[in-house]
Amino acid sequence: MKKEHFNVTGMTCSACAARVEKAVSSLNGVTDVSVNLLKNSMSLSYEESRSIETIVNAVREAGYNATPKSGTVSSDKPNAAETEYSGMKKRLFASALFSVPLFYISMGRMMGWPMPSFFLGDKNALVFAFTQFLLLIPVVFINQKYYKNGFKTLFHGAPNMDSLVAVGSGAAIVYGIYAVYKIAFGLGHGDMDTVHAFSMDLYFESAAMILTLITLGKTLESRAKRKTSDAITKLMDLAPKTARVERNGTETVIPTAEIKEGDTVIIKAGEAVAVDGTVTEGFASIDESALTGESIPVDKQVGDTVIGATVSKSGYIKIRADKVGGDTALAQIIKLVDDATASKAPVAKLADKVSAVFVPTVIGIALVATAVWLISGYGLEFALSIGISVLVISCPCALGLATPTAIMVGMGKGASNGILIKSAEALEITRSLSTVVFDKTGTITEGVPRVTDVFPASEAKNVLTVAAALENASEHPIATAIVTEAKNKGLVFEKVTNFAQIPGGGIKGEINGEVCLVGNRRLMEEKGIPCGNAVKIETALATEGKTPLFVTKGGKPIGVIAVADTVKKSSSDALKELTDMGIEVIMLTGDNRQTAEAIAKQVGAFDVIAEVFPEDKEKEIRRLQEKGKTVAMVGDGINDAPALARADVGIAIGAGTDIAMESADIVLMKSDLTDVTNAIRLSRATMRNIKQNLFWAFIYNIIGIPIAAGLFYLPFALKLNPMLGALAMSFSSVFVVTNALRLKAFRMTGSSKENTEETDIKETAEKVTETKILTVNGMSCGHCVNRVKEALMQTDGVQRAEVSLLHNSATVVLTKKVTENELKAAIEKAGFELTEIK
Repeated sequence: MKKEHFNVTGMTCSACAARVEKAVSSLNGVTDVSVNLLKNSMSLSYEESRSIETIVNAVREAGYNATPKSGTVSSDKPNAAETEYSGMKKRLFASALFSVPLFYISMGRMMGWPMPSFFLGDKNALVFAFTQFLLLIPVVFINQKYYKNGFKTLFHGAPNMDSLVAVGSGAAIVYGIYAVYKIAFGLGHGDMDTVHAFSMDLYFESAAMILTLITLGKTLESRAKRKTSDAITKLMDLAPKTARVERNGTETVIPTAEIKEGDTVIIKAGEAVAVDGTVTEGFASIDESALTGESIPVDKQVGDTVIGATVSKSGYIKIRADKVGGDTALAQIIKLVDDATASKAPVAKLADKVSAVFVPTVIGIALVATAVWLISGYGLEFALSIGISVLVISCPCALGLATPTAIMVGMGKGASNGILIKSAEALEITRSLSTVVFDKTGTITEGVPRVTDVFPASEAKNVLTVAAALENASEHPIATAIVTEAKNKGLVFEKVTNFAQIPGGGIKGEINGEVCLVGNRRLMEEKGIPCGNAVKIETALATEGKTPLFVTKGGKPIGVIAVADTVKKSSSDALKELTDMGIEVIMLTGDNRQTAEAIAKQVGAFDVIAEVFPEDKEKEIRRLQEKGKTVAMVGDGINDAPALARADVGIAIGAGTDIAMESADIVLMKSDLTDVTNAIRLSRATMRNIKQNLFWAFIYNIIGIPIAAGLFYLPFALKLNPMLGALAMSFSSVFVVTNALRLKAFRMTGSSKENTEETDIKETAEKVTETKILTVNGMSCGHCVNRVKEALMQTDGVQRAEVSLLHNSATVVLTKKVTENELKAAIEKAGFELTEIK
């Protein structure tokens, strides 16, 4: 099956969307049809034997037009919502230009307003009526779209909102023309009673005001709809329009769309990266906050990858374009958000069913109401006003907009905060989660071993030096952790000879002629080396989830190094918040139970399922579901993919593998577990908003139609003027869209919270005035790094500072103007030399 997206034109209400969906769904080989009224779009899956033209023809036969969307999302394309709003404003202004004087003339005599004498009196009735008719003609012409679409769909047997407006206003116009003939007949025959009666019941002003007020509502609605797609628009705007490319040794500036895979792209300081690629030359500090939320720039050098839409704060690099056009990370994110906002939530099914029969039912009610009042002897004018009121007050638009507007704004809010929700169904299910299962490694923990403790023997001072020298020859993750720690402390590695790995035990080698060992206690026992008090340390470390490594030199123990996969800073708060929300939290891991329970203890006690083989994770999720639980799985690895797919909602963290992210329903771009709670809270807020919209859409029609039909006229003398009905219809849609826009005020918690300085893009942009890279000479160890960082952080105006011993540099983020002299003084006070500021 192939997935395709279409632009659909001509739809004005939920009845239109239902008609298109029904027509296309009836085609053989076409499935998963979803029509979105808000975006005027349609998505579907179809067998490749089925042609696109067949699908387009099915839409045309239903009375609408469809064109396939192009694959590449570009910010250069005209904004459809903006174009619609601009057009509606012009229509509204032109309509009002004629409707206002028409209304004044029509109501002037009755209200006693100043009027020219040739409009007054029964003798001038024909002038009075014909002037109104002339003013009505431009209003009808300006709003001819209602009649074209309305009668077209009516004759196709699928009437929509335009049909209601066309029939309602059309009936008023026909009656008005009839009244003009009666006035002329009365004047010709001297029947002034007939002239007077029909000059008061022209209904031209009702027809004009119905059209104008409906247009007013549509204008306000399109104005609000512009804001629902802000998230996608802002994502599109991140991509630069042009790029600097080197071809055949010549540097030229070309449109980003013309970059080809393999091209050499040049990025200078202050320029945005146009495509995804690999650095082939130079060094730069790249601001990735637009995609990752991290405000500190990341150093990039030869061999590192860069992502399109990020910005070079300093330096100069050349990159090889690896992914261009629709294949870039930004394009994929935009596509994901666009697809998600076009999908339908299960809660929308009720509205779809009602919409399919709504307009025919309303037309039937209008005809019955008109006939009943006419038969009851209330006259044609009274009965006609009842029928018109029923037609124009009924609002299928509100039903059609209730769900997609809230989904568009809710998903856009999530996307702007690094929470990518792939479908409306996932959004709806997330609100009702009862259990959240977390993978341990890389999800609750960092996924990278780190040295947490060093316990030297009383006479030993070089435990880390010896261990790092041996581990420098190993590629094991634990070895990497020890070597990294030694480098951070500025230690010098001694030469190792006769290096060897001992399977299941550790490593050995000779330093200055002495045999040295790094490994577990079993290796020490095999070599006959007494561990002494180190055994107690090992036991204590194990209960904390840490791996102890014994270090010996010359047959004597010189200390113990503890290595552990440390817990993420956000894990504890996130899991506590989930528990407070009444959600069961479970950790699923292949680690031994003692280590797993130690991690659980660090982040707050919760259920642990340990010693689970990768292939059995999916079975554990299924076992929980069989107990009647709605389960979310949060993971990052390839071995998590089956469990993510099995769960009711799969949540992948952004630092995870592509396979895990493809299997998931929600992707957390920031790899921050507090965004799990934010996703659930956002889901609940969005679904609450959808239910409010649906309630309003239903209750408005349930109350409005009976009033318009005159059910309350006999007991309460309550009768609805058609103009008021049109006004109410207009504002019902505006209310739904405006209510959905309230989701923009949704506040994130934790590291995604809008008022924190670490990860919120907008707040960071407001606070940070400048980022500078300092070249610092004289640093030789980790202590030097700490002194430089401490000195910079004590400088007024420095928000954050990151110091690199490898590059002899310090990156500072400033919240206000800090002079070079102030930075230089801070560095020199710490005992070092500032040689350059970029």
